[in-house]
Amino acid sequence: MLVAGILVVALIVALVVGLLSGGAGPSGEPTASTPGSTRPTPRAAPPTSEPPASIDTFDKTARSIDDPASIWVVVNRLRALNPIDYMPDDLVEVPVEHTWEPLMRQEAADAVVAMFEAASAEPGFALASNSAFRDYETQVELYGDGSDPTTAPPGHSEHQTGLTIDIGTVGGCSFECLETSPEGAWLRDNGYRFGFILRYPADKVDVTGYPPEPWHFRYIGVDLATEMHEQGITTLEEFFGLPAAG
Repeated sequence: MLVAGILVVALIVALVVGLLSGGAGPSGEPTASTPGSTRPTPRAAPPTSEPPASIDTFDKTARSIDDPASIWVVVNRLRALNPIDYMPDDLVEVPVEHTWEPLMRQEAADAVVAMFEAASAEPGFALASNSAFRDYETQVELYGDGSDPTTAPPGHSEHQTGLTIDIGTVGGCSFECLETSPEGAWLRDNGYRFGFILRYPADKVDVTGYPPEPWHFRYIGVDLATEMHEQGITTLEEFFGLPAAG
């Protein structure tokens, strides 16, 4: 009887101690059944990492910007063709409406035809060539004393590359009026799809070194033209990190 009494007392003491300690379980944590107990505060999730920055995968070294035979060649007042009297070896006649028989390199000529055909699908649109390839000797004659700011020095003209065309419309708009005409707007918006850029934009005179020429379109290939369009870069000098020619 004495032993049983001792066990009862011990049990009562244990229960009292448990109640005074807040109903902690064996691990020392409050039990779920203890009134007024709280669950452990869950740890905050680690912050979500920022998405990786986009990587420019366009290879700017894929073609030369110095070789006159490269469709990426950069020609301006500071960068002459080498040789200075360079003559393309694949010139062909461009089968489009024209005021002066246009010759261009084969790849560029094919792109012009495709672009003019696409433009003709627009109501009332009929594009024409005003000028295309000009050789070194012709540029010497046109340049004269250099008083015309829109005429490049001999050996520095994009026309000599066989990759450039001056565009107007059949029986209508030529040169400056391309700036405000629907045809000019279409060319600026869609030229990249065929590999062309407007080479001398109105807001880049200090970069290109030439006054605005809304008629002067330069072939650089669809890949480069599309990349420049997507990046919002309008001059070859800026895209390739070259000194301004203005």
